Amino acid sequence: MPRMDALGLTGKHDFQADLDAVAGISAVPRILDLVCRTTGMGFAAVARVTPERWIACSVQDNVAFGLRSGDELKVETTLCHEIRQSRQPVVFDNAPEDPRYAAHHTPAIYGLKSYISVPIILPDGRFFGTLCAIDSRPARVNTPEVIGMFELYAELIAHHLDGHEHIMAAQNQLVEAQKAAELREHFIAVLGHDLRNPLGAITSGVALLERTPLNERGMALVAMMQKCTNRMTELIENVLDFAHGRLGGGITLDMRAAVDLEPVLHHVVSELRTTWQDRVIIETYDLRGPVTCDPDRIAQLFSNLLGNALNYGAPDLRVRVGAQSRAGEFELFVANGGRPIPESAMARLFQPFVRGGGGETQPQGLGLGLYIASEIARAHGGALQVVSNTSETRFTLKIPA
Repeated sequence: MPRMDALGLTGKHDFQADLDAVAGISAVPRILDLVCRTTGMGFAAVARVTPERWIACSVQDNVAFGLRSGDELKVETTLCHEIRQSRQPVVFDNAPEDPRYAAHHTPAIYGLKSYISVPIILPDGRFFGTLCAIDSRPARVNTPEVIGMFELYAELIAHHLDGHEHIMAAQNQLVEAQKAAELREHFIAVLGHDLRNPLGAITSGVALLERTPLNERGMALVAMMQKCTNRMTELIENVLDFAHGRLGGGITLDMRAAVDLEPVLHHVVSELRTTWQDRVIIETYDLRGPVTCDPDRIAQLFSNLLGNALNYGAPDLRVRVGAQSRAGEFELFVANGGRPIPESAMARLFQPFVRGGGGETQPQGLGLGLYIASEIARAHGGALQVVSNTSETRFTLKIPA
C-alpha cells in the first residue's frame, strides 16, 4: 500500500477543536481496533469531512499506511467527499471486481481493494465525518452484519461528540458569565468608591446646615436631606461589601475582645431616631458581660436590621430592639409590627437583591441589607434568623460571646 506522504498529505493541524473532541472519546481507539480485528482490514480511522477538508481525527494503522491523527488528504480524492453529499455508506469487497468502483479514481490513487465508510451524523442532523476502514487486499465487508456494526459505532461516536459539544458550550457560557459577573462587580466597587467623595461633601454640608438657624421648613428639609444621606451611605457600604465578598474577599472583621456593645447599639438607634423622628423605637438591653466581636460590623448589621424594620414595619406601630449576653452567647433582636413577610420570600430572604418587605407598596432598595447582615453574622461564627407572622416580624442574631 503506497504511503500517504507521497500522495498529497499536508500534515496541517487545523480543526483542533474537532481533533480534541474525538481524542476525548476514550472508546474511539477501542472501536478502531475492533473494526480492524473484525474485518481483517489494516487501516481504520475517524475522519472530519467538510466540503473543503478531510482530516484524520483518530487512526488505527496496522499496515504502515502513513496517515496519523491530524494529517490531511485532499478531500476530492476521497470517497468520503461523496459520502458527505449522499449521507449513505460506501462499501466494496474488491474494487477491481466492483462495477461501480473498478474505474473510480479513489481506489486507483490509494491502491485500495476493500473499503467501507459510513457517515457520522450528529443528533441534530449535522454531518461530522466518517468512520472508515481500508485495505490493499480484498475483504468481505459488504454484509449487513459488518455495515450494521459500523453504523452502530458511528452513532455511538456521534452521541459522544454531541455530548462533548454541549459540555464545551456550557463551559464557555460559564466562563463568559463569570467574566461578566467580575466586570459588573468591579464596576460596582469602583462606583461605590467614587460615590463616597461627593456624598461626603453633601453630608458635611448638611451637618453645617444643622448648626445654622433655620425656619421650620428649612429644618424639615435638612432632616429629609440627613435621612437621604444616611440611606445613601448605608447603600454604598452594602454595595462595597457585596462587591468585595463576591470578588473573593468576603466580609472582613476587626475582632476585638471585651467589647461593651450597649453604647454601640444605642448610638445606632440614636442615629436612626434622628432620621425617623415620627417612629417609636423601644430599647431593651441586658448585657451582663463584654463580647468578642467586630463592633463596627455589629453596628452595621444592627443598622441594616433596624432600617429594614423602619422601612417595612407598620408606621403606626413601635419597633422593639434588644440584646443580651449570657452563657457564652450574644443575642440581638429587632422586631416590628405590620404585614408579615410573604412565605414565597422567606426562603430567599438573605440572598442578595431580595427585599424583605411585606408588599409591593413598601419602600424599595437594592435588597442587600439583609444579605450583608447575614454575612456579618456568618463571619462571626453565628447565624441570623427570622420569624414573621401577623403579630410581628423578628430578626434574631446569635453569635458566640
